Amino acid sequence: MSEKKMSSEKIVCVIPARLQATRFPKKLLSLLHDRPLLEWVWNAAKKVSFFDEVIFAIDDQELAHVIDTFGGRWAMTSKDCQSGTDRIIELMQRGVLSADIWVNWQGDEPFITQSMIEQLLQSSAAGDADVWTLKKQIITSQELISSKFAKVVCDDNGYALYFSRSMIPAVRDEQNLEAIIKQQIHYKHVGLYAYTTQALKKIALAPACILEDAEKLEQLRFLYCGLRIKMHKTDQEVIGIDTPEDLARAHGYAQIHRLEELG
Repeated sequence: MSEKKMSSEKIVCVIPARLQATRFPKKLLSLLHDRPLLEWVWNAAKKVSFFDEVIFAIDDQELAHVIDTFGGRWAMTSKDCQSGTDRIIELMQRGVLSADIWVNWQGDEPFITQSMIEQLLQSSAAGDADVWTLKKQIITSQELISSKFAKVVCDDNGYALYFSRSMIPAVRDEQNLEAIIKQQIHYKHVGLYAYTTQALKKIALAPACILEDAEKLEQLRFLYCGLRIKMHKTDQEVIGIDTPEDLARAHGYAQIHRLEELG
């Protein structure tokens, strides 16, 4: 996908933003380097040339006030929404906006680039899936064993078979983690999604999924209700902000980005 669209599909970017995050409440009110965190996300999304619209899906007036300070667009959604996908579904059902492809860009991920969005949407015009998302090869033993990182296994055509917080695939006869990593068969899921409208409608009607509840991974509900999830590779790292420590590290990245902007 080039800077100009490869198809006539309408692509919108929705940025879900929940105030009371479990691990880091009110993190989305934080400053990152010299600007609000949400402003970094907004500016990055607005740079993507093939988004027809960009909008925050929020749940609190405090977030609305921050977004208003930099001229962003927002729509209020229910505090009862359990995930970013649910917020996007609410906007769709209320008719706040319409689209052929809906991109879910989380409000705590300020350093996603257009090239990552291109990787995400590279086959969307072909209609080869219901949901598109990304995977990145695991290169450290910490990522391999940590439950913080969701892992994914795919079929021969790049469609997701399963996601887990455990190490998948398991390697029965190998105890050396570094040797396992060198086999280059383990991938982590990068939580950037694109959905068709029909996929969102099906997710909205999908019953509770015991696999999703067990792993705390909403994408298992997508698989459970029969959606095709196409996994595209990326070599770029998503620098999400889940904890105060993540925010501290992000300040360094933000300073580098700011210096690059000033050129």
